[in-house]
Amino acid sequence: MLKTSHPLDFGAMASAPPLRASPLALTVLFMLAGGPIHPYEMQRRMKLWGKDLVVNVAQRATLYKTIDRLHQAGLIAVRQTERDQRFPERTVYELTQEGAQVARLWLTEMLSTPRNEFPRFPAALSFVFMLTPAEALAVLEQRAGILGDNLAGLLRSLSGEIQPMPPRVTLVETEYLHAMTLAELDWVNRIVEELRSGTLSWSEEELVEAVKAFLPD
Repeated sequence: MLKTSHPLDFGAMASAPPLRASPLALTVLFMLAGGPIHPYEMQRRMKLWGKDLVVNVAQRATLYKTIDRLHQAGLIAVRQTERDQRFPERTVYELTQEGAQVARLWLTEMLSTPRNEFPRFPAALSFVFMLTPAEALAVLEQRAGILGDNLAGLLRSLSGEIQPMPPRVTLVETEYLHAMTLAELDWVNRIVEELRSGTLSWSEEELVEAVKAFLPD
């Protein structure tokens, strides 16, 4: 187990401050549960431990903004400033007791309560009729290829190629992503087959008539 600079006693749950919970904010709090670190090392560990599969950690500026908001809310605190001639000055942060409580509060809420997060793909699908069936077929075939590659990568992460193999509980998010990617690929492949066979098709004339039927005025 990771040692922490604060006892993670969540018996008395704190009310979350007026700070919007987000995957990145949650990740920052729990990364600091392992002890004080600076943002550069935090980002490195996030990528090393595969958190970049489920949290957008590509932009360091976004990470720093999130850290600043957590600091202003009192959920993390400055432990010290490291000065080394080889590197720029680095601020080391630590988790506060309130931050530990809020992290637990956010975690239980995110795990227990489904939320419509409005991903891009369903939004784009709602306007797929703006393409021709042939165009839709081409772009969905491309998506299926990318999903297949992603699926293979996730499977490698779960197959034991990484040694030593980490405990399964640290890979459950990868299992979830594998299941979701597999389900999406299966659905996209079915739509692709329907587009190829003509079972799913549309024309501008049909769409105009549909609009008239729904908006008779």
